[in-house]
Amino acid sequence: MVRLDAPGEANILRDASVAPLLARVLAARGVREAAEIDYSLSRMSLPDGLSGLQAAATLLADAVRGRRRILVIGDFDADGATSTALMLRALGAFGARDVDYLVPNRFEFGYGLTPEIVAVAARRSPDLIVTVDNGTASLEGVRCARDAGIDVIVTDHHLPGERLPDANAIVNPNLPGEQFEGKSLAGVGVAFYVLGAVRRRLREEGWFDGREQPALATFLDLVALGTIADVVALDRNNRVLVHQGLRRIRAGRCCPGIAALLEVGGRHTRPVYAADLAFGVAPQLNAAGRLTDMSLGIECLLSDDPEEARELALRLRELNLERRGIEARMREQGETLLAEIAFDARPPMALSLYRADWHQGVIGIVAARLRERTNRPVVAFADDPEPGFLKGSARSIESVHIRDAIERVSTRHPGLVTRFGGHAAAAGVTLPREQFEHFRRALAEEVDSMLGGAVPDDALVSDGAMAAADLTLDNAELLRLSGVWGKDFSEPQFDGEFDVLSSRVVGEAHLKLVLKHPDGGPLLDAIAFRCTRELPPGERVRLVYRLEVNDYEGRRRLQLNVQHVEPA
Repeated sequence: MVRLDAPGEANILRDASVAPLLARVLAARGVREAAEIDYSLSRMSLPDGLSGLQAAATLLADAVRGRRRILVIGDFDADGATSTALMLRALGAFGARDVDYLVPNRFEFGYGLTPEIVAVAARRSPDLIVTVDNGTASLEGVRCARDAGIDVIVTDHHLPGERLPDANAIVNPNLPGEQFEGKSLAGVGVAFYVLGAVRRRLREEGWFDGREQPALATFLDLVALGTIADVVALDRNNRVLVHQGLRRIRAGRCCPGIAALLEVGGRHTRPVYAADLAFGVAPQLNAAGRLTDMSLGIECLLSDDPEEARELALRLRELNLERRGIEARMREQGETLLAEIAFDARPPMALSLYRADWHQGVIGIVAARLRERTNRPVVAFADDPEPGFLKGSARSIESVHIRDAIERVSTRHPGLVTRFGGHAAAAGVTLPREQFEHFRRALAEEVDSMLGGAVPDDALVSDGAMAAADLTLDNAELLRLSGVWGKDFSEPQFDGEFDVLSSRVVGEAHLKLVLKHPDGGPLLDAIAFRCTRELPPGERVRLVYRLEVNDYEGRRRLQLNVQHVEPA
């Protein structure tokens, strides 16, 4: 157990305007001043450090004013879908007359601006292609577009390789030498900054004279959803964007598609939090890109008709239910493969798993689940649409930058990896089928080297113990409403001992508990998801838990969401 410390010098601990429990949690996450939790739009990072921003803004503004044909090339995940919808909605509001989108089907074209997708795009005769959430690695695709006389703007956040594409402009906070402080932007965040610069350029050129200038804040619901869904680090800048987007959603000022996805996901009957977007909306949106075509999700986000949006959301929910069934089967098969690996005195530090019948669109989720199970980077492989090749999706642990690990493998073993891309926590990789065993060994060795031979630390992190008097609905409400929790700004969780009064399995896979704090206080409801081991009454257990508001049939109650349980 690792307990987070709140440094004594943190001024926020002495700020009377911040509740003591919240101050303790924030200080443990590096917040020193109450101003750091001022999430007004004026606190956004200035765009000055984005080197390609002005070139992109000039080209896009000229395209809007010149009635040029603009084609947005998106990606098939929720970040790509929200980025695409954001571009179309905002450019339309700016007055662009001919804006369309094209999102590659992962099963036909793969990821990014490939030469194949450029050939499809060229049939629409665009003057300008704008990529969102992709393009940094699309050297050949950009070249094909430029050779065809099409201008290209790349907006992306993925890490670059050794070479950059020859685009007219590239906006990516993670390019070498970029001075922009918000390097954790998701693709939708990068698109938002680009659109802000476009609007500023159009305003300076008098484009909005005599007409109402569109407010970019109108689109922050999409920015919040894409940022949360892509699990990027919630640095201060991203917390501003998410906070502002959540405010709009809570006020009912979101697009009909997000409202419909919240409704069909059962997340609309109470205030909406980041977790509702992460676990209620994003999986439904992602299901389209995983199983069929993300155009369905994009159309849902673009619809201005609530009834149409609800119909599309219901179709997405059905796809997500299908995806969950496929995932359950694949995860069980993955557990079987894990059981065959020799976890002896020296288990492999990275795990690569493959089955010929695995679904290419679901391997990323399975990799994430097995990473949680093993506390090791996991790459799950399925057959690539191109015969003779495998497509892998990697998910990593905090201490291993998985894209860098794959790049090192590619450098040390020329010809082993056909292509790869991604970031620290997740990556994609393609390789010849006959090279799977070679890659499996090489990646394990590389990760072992990166870790210095040490076994990854799987210690649970806690904000410490809570007194019985602090286990209240008010404190649960305080923590939910006061923070934008997510990657690198983790939702508060606590540890402590409790006496079990009763336990029962519900829904076939979850444990419902009634607990008592040793120091007294009211009885406490608790739920442990994906846990089926009943605990005998009278047993004392040690828990890691989160404070949660259980809103059932209009009745709000405190509930402990148990993350870990062990004998006291």
